[in-house]
Amino acid sequence: MSDTSPHAGQKRGKWFVLSVVFFDMVGIGIAFPVVPILLGEYTDSPELQTYWFMALSVGYGLMQFLFAPLLGAISDRFGRRTVLIAAIVGLGIHYILIATATHIWVLLAARLMGGITGASFSVANAYLADISTPEDRAKNFGLVGAAFGLGFICGPLLGGFLGGIDLQLPFYAAAVLSFANALYGYFVVPESLPPENRRAFSLKRANPFVALINLVRHKAIGSLVIVFALFTMAHMTMIQTWVLYTHFRFNWGPWENGMLLGCVGLLSVLVQGGLIGRLVKRFGEERLALTAIGINVFVQMAYGLAQSGWMMFPILFCGFLIFTAGPAVQGVVSKSADPSTQGVTLGSLQSINSLAMVIGPLIGNAILAQVAHLPPSDIRVGASFFFCAALNLAAFLLLWWRLRRMRQPA
Repeated sequence: MSDTSPHAGQKRGKWFVLSVVFFDMVGIGIAFPVVPILLGEYTDSPELQTYWFMALSVGYGLMQFLFAPLLGAISDRFGRRTVLIAAIVGLGIHYILIATATHIWVLLAARLMGGITGASFSVANAYLADISTPEDRAKNFGLVGAAFGLGFICGPLLGGFLGGIDLQLPFYAAAVLSFANALYGYFVVPESLPPENRRAFSLKRANPFVALINLVRHKAIGSLVIVFALFTMAHMTMIQTWVLYTHFRFNWGPWENGMLLGCVGLLSVLVQGGLIGRLVKRFGEERLALTAIGINVFVQMAYGLAQSGWMMFPILFCGFLIFTAGPAVQGVVSKSADPSTQGVTLGSLQSINSLAMVIGPLIGNAILAQVAHLPPSDIRVGASFFFCAALNLAAFLLLWWRLRRMRQPA
């Protein structure tokens, strides 16, 4: 006999949310090492390949920025379960469109659809908040972070393996995972938001620019927000040029990039899931953020100067502390903000992160397109990484100046 108690329903709901996050990240990870290479079948030159990848990346990020609050507002009105299942089905359809596309415009339309349906992370978090007690909420959100990291370990590895067999195969696999997850949600998972707790749909609450407006109103965190923006911009620029850079520089395909990106996910889980707490206790968030961003300057320069593919692995592992930079900077910002404005402040940081997903591909791929025709050994091929290093250097100097002023007596 199946257990139909409220506790059992909450348990199924929690596993559903974790599976949504995990399989969404597996799908994103599967596509990551394959899409840039797949575009080569639709374009006639490395420059066009880079510009089209920029268009797909910008479109995906823009849709996430615009639709994440919209999906959240819709779920407040109609319930989390319905929105999540619809988004998962849409994500599966988006993978099918990529796998069967006969024209590059279909790929662009599919990625726009993927950005919309992939913006369901906020709804998944809302579902988890609905079913969590105040005592368990932090622990449950920690499980979401773990599922996020594990998905990005498995996704690139699976995408690299399947992409090495056939470039369309990873997307069929991602579609199967999405549809299976939707079926599990439909037949097993209950709704988390009862009708009496729902509220009317509001366009104002669905406006993605509200958080940015609130950011302007809270000037106390000032330069720290600029530090976060510079660091995030560098991070997104690196991510969006990584696969094409290694393809142009080392002639890497999906398998090699899948292996390296799997290592990135593994390091992220190990450092952010276990090591960062000890480092913060020992060094403090300010010193840790400053050290991590400073190390990132040299790591980005090393990536851009690397002449052999094997060099990317030791550079990655030697620079493991860079995975503490993002959480540490957010911690510094949070500590500097007034306790009554924490929600507004952290929401504004998320808006910066979403915008960086749009601006990063624009800048990074535009730089890479200008050097894509050069011989692989030419130092200028690493220009996008040198740009990332410059952004991190600016963030380091600004944070150092800010912390120095904080230590000075009033």
